[in-house]
Amino acid sequence: MVKILFGKKRKAVTAEEREAEIKREEEKAVNDANKLSKNIIRSEKSVRRYQTTVLRLLVFIAVVWILFFQVIGLMRMPTGDMYPRIDAGDMLLFYRLDKDVKAQDVIVINKATPESPKTKTNFVCRVIAVAGDTVDINTESGRVSVNGNTLIESNIFYDTPQYEGYTTFPVTIPEGQCFVLADKRSDGADSRYFGLVSRNEIVGTVITIMRRNSL
Repeated sequence: MVKILFGKKRKAVTAEEREAEIKREEEKAVNDANKLSKNIIRSEKSVRRYQTTVLRLLVFIAVVWILFFQVIGLMRMPTGDMYPRIDAGDMLLFYRLDKDVKAQDVIVINKATPESPKTKTNFVCRVIAVAGDTVDINTESGRVSVNGNTLIESNIFYDTPQYEGYTTFPVTIPEGQCFVLADKRSDGADSRYFGLVSRNEIVGTVITIMRRNSL
């Protein structure tokens, strides 16, 4: 009996075919490496873009913080004490770094009052006198004088009474302080009520007024 073996006949591989196969494998390896490299580059670019975006955002936040919390301030006029030049609700832009104020500057101050000595409140007032000046208020005419000269205030439409029980006149301004008045002299909160304003109580000098009805 003859046993017949069935099987596939293996095809002989020539040197040229083997070389071509090796070349294809090398090309595939190179392509795979290139794809991996491109993916890594894309990932690195994405990380750099993310880092750049975060850095720009941090720089923007820092600039805004420095500008609006260290250099420029914005506040709403809390009362009608500066009427009619500034009305209650108007937005005020003020410069924080200017503490060397002069007469007629409108400033924002943070000061305690006789009724609330432990609580400081923001006020907006006009500087009337600085260090070395002497301020007096005539109780009969309601006029303010500085160093013996009556102030001519074309933008003030109210008499200026003294407030009994608070500041005593005449008052001479010491170094590092100033005397302020509200434009609404009849009942405004100012140095007649809470006394002289020291340099460290000045928040800033008003540079722009944005009317409420135009916002």
